[in-house]
Amino acid sequence: MGRIFEVRKSAMFARWDKMAKNFTRIGKEIAIAVKAAGPDPDNNPALRRCYLNAKACNMPKDRVEAAIKRAMGKDTSSYEEIVYEGYAPHGVAVLVETATDNSTRTVANVRMHFTKSGGALGTSGSVAFTFTRMGEFTIKKDNLNIEDLELELIDYGLEEIGENEEGNIVIRTAFTEFGHMNKALEEKGIEVITAELTRIPGNTVELSDEQAQDVFKLVDKLEQDEDVQKVYHNLK
Repeated sequence: MGRIFEVRKSAMFARWDKMAKNFTRIGKEIAIAVKAAGPDPDNNPALRRCYLNAKACNMPKDRVEAAIKRAMGKDTSSYEEIVYEGYAPHGVAVLVETATDNSTRTVANVRMHFTKSGGALGTSGSVAFTFTRMGEFTIKKDNLNIEDLELELIDYGLEEIGENEEGNIVIRTAFTEFGHMNKALEEKGIEVITAELTRIPGNTVELSDEQAQDVFKLVDKLEQDEDVQKVYHNLK
């Protein structure tokens, strides 16, 4: 009984850690969006995207509003968005998006994670070419027909469409068409669950389960870092 309790407690703490990390990530995204275009979501598409993603990860409304107020303050931190590139063990390409108020600290920590995990931090451009930046929208399927939706959205920058494991529809657009598609979905009254800018690998590396664990250890270390927003890799 004690062992079962420990396993359940561990799983609970893992969920809390993930939730806390998501709240921190979205809080920084809100700060960046507000600094760039103000606190009015009607005139700030990036902030509207933050609202969507906050709702998707159950971030309380009062925390969202508090993050906006902090971003409007004169003494609030200004976050710089920096992308780092490198290789995990076994030649897997890794791209790390960060938002930081201290780039010296961030690069030192990111380099440490790569080195301690048997990887190597690379130079700018060393792996970025492996990934294509795209807009990704997850929408509720409801009574929508994917084939009809594909025809309806192709003029708004649609490049890929399909279903995920939860049965929702996933739409991908070119990075430059993100705003165009976002506006189209809003105007058509299609409920968007999440709206993200993501990076899709052009080629993937297939490893054994044991080798893959070496990669995931690095990815996990990076994702736990307070300055890291997102981590991408080309492991199949």
